[in-house]
Amino acid sequence: MEKQAIIDAIGKFIRQRPGLKFVNYGNLSSYRAECRSIARDKRDAERLLAFVAIRDSITAEMLIQAAQLTYAGRLLIVERNGKVGIDYCTGQYWPTEYRRAACAVLAFAIWDHVREHDMPGDEYRGLSAGDWLRRHFRREFGRSMQSRWFD
Repeated sequence: MEKQAIIDAIGKFIRQRPGLKFVNYGNLSSYRAECRSIARDKRDAERLLAFVAIRDSITAEMLIQAAQLTYAGRLLIVERNGKVGIDYCTGQYWPTEYRRAACAVLAFAIWDHVREHDMPGDEYRGLSAGDWLRRHFRREFGRSMQSRWFD
């Protein structure tokens, strides 16, 4: 599989409408709160996907492996009839989790990429490797995204 085909498939997957049903919520404020959370997950996924897309050193194989190892393997990158697609097995409620699954897979691939290619040698300025990585991601993505996906 080609990396660009995987990027396109993940992009299509995260741009799907979530399909929230108002009847599943007790009131308008809880429904709107869920909508905001889902929209934040979409923004996060798009930002992580853009990071992956512009780095040639993050390969298709890395993304496939990340999908197999992350989010309990519920999001898989598959090839059917010569086209790349995403298979996702819902855990509880599709609208609130499918974009989070994509974020988890992308964050896993990014973590591995940065650990292998961007970390300094043995000198982390007095930090552990994990602390160095978390600080790096805080600078790259901001505190809130770092705490959601790289903690």
